[in-house]
Amino acid sequence: MNSSTTSLADQLFAQLQGAPLQQIARQLGTDTAQTQSAVGAALPLLLGALGRNAEQPGGAQAIFGALQRDHAPAAAGGLDLGGLLGSMLGGGGGSGGAGAQASAGADILGHIFGGQQRQAEAGLGQATGLGANAGQLLQLLAPIVMSFLAQRVASGGMDAGALGDTLGRERVQAQQQGGLGGGLLGSLLDQNGDGKLDLGDLLKVGGSLLGGRR
Repeated sequence: MNSSTTSLADQLFAQLQGAPLQQIARQLGTDTAQTQSAVGAALPLLLGALGRNAEQPGGAQAIFGALQRDHAPAAAGGLDLGGLLGSMLGGGGGSGGAGAQASAGADILGHIFGGQQRQAEAGLGQATGLGANAGQLLQLLAPIVMSFLAQRVASGGMDAGALGDTLGRERVQAQQQGGLGGGLLGSLLDQNGDGKLDLGDLLKVGGSLLGGRR
């Protein structure tokens, strides 16, 4: 797969095929086909919103700091989706269990979408038929997206500037490709007319994402 032309959302979507998608479907109580469609829309929405965040003053550095601190890979290699999903769904032995992981996912969403989190969840739920389950799906996917990005940063030797450029291209690509995810992203970004998310607390992300400072 040519990573220079394939979007990050598509690359992560490919990694989620099979057992990870089945685990998510069981957690949501939806069939695999609907879950696959919803995940395919949610990933460009999440990554595109992160791309918009990275374009704000200090945004790329804040995201980079959060990745380095809270999501750095434990070892070289690919993303441990099985371990991530296991801990989030209650099958892992990590401290805090599934409840803590769900809370972490909710915290990440708050920083990604700012004041538009509810609109993002409602839009995804309506577009995919998930309804209220859309918020739960986004909570499951948010830590996976961040861990995926952290792994890419580590393997690619990216600095904050390179990460910002990568996420910016991802936002543009998501909107150009359209589809459910691109359409949701476009409507979310332009909801208040100026194309910017309500992210007044963005610069706090580096210190507060996932409770990095306690």
